[in-house]
Amino acid sequence: MRPLHGPQQPFRGRAFAQGAAPVTVDGCPRWVWHTFFSRTAHDDTWWNSFLAGETPVTERPVAAAARSTAYSVLARLGRIDARLTLSAGECAALEGEAAEWFARGAGEPQLVQALTAGLPEPVAHAYAFVRARLLAKLPPRPEPQPPAPRYEVVCTACGEPGGDGVQLRGGLCGVCQGGRPALAAHEVRAHVGRLRAALRSGTRTEETEKGAGT
Repeated sequence: MRPLHGPQQPFRGRAFAQGAAPVTVDGCPRWVWHTFFSRTAHDDTWWNSFLAGETPVTERPVAAAARSTAYSVLARLGRIDARLTLSAGECAALEGEAAEWFARGAGEPQLVQALTAGLPEPVAHAYAFVRARLLAKLPPRPEPQPPAPRYEVVCTACGEPGGDGVQLRGGLCGVCQGGRPALAAHEVRAHVGRLRAALRSGTRTEETEKGAGT
């Protein structure tokens, strides 16, 4: 087999006329020649797999990397005004400066207007002119946004905050709902013990008054 190198990669091979053994005519083998043609260039491994009856593995072409919005705007300047025509290399060199505009909140119309408004006649060097305007007219950095307000849930009747972990039912705290927060059993026993001790001693404390009022 002999590959013929070229952009469209024709490939020529031969096979026996019948079966696995050549057909002889007057003692000479007879060969059948086939020429295969592909519009897509393939290497020898691909062709060898194809002629062997196997399914060749076709490598997909690598897609070109997507260009940024900044690059696209710079490449489009020449179609807006021919005096600002930039080459691919110049667009890539200015891509960072143009991207800074978008980082500071500018949009495509704002960037195009800043680069194309009031052009001199003529523009001696498009690359230098565009770069100078990108730097001279760069918008200021946006002011930091104030933090989002943090709301505290309060009782709609008395205005007391619910506090961490306290849920208001119907917008009302436990007191305004007509009840008091329930105490655990050991807290109740300890409170009653303190009241009894105070009564035995005959002292009247603030805690005793509160207990008497309950």
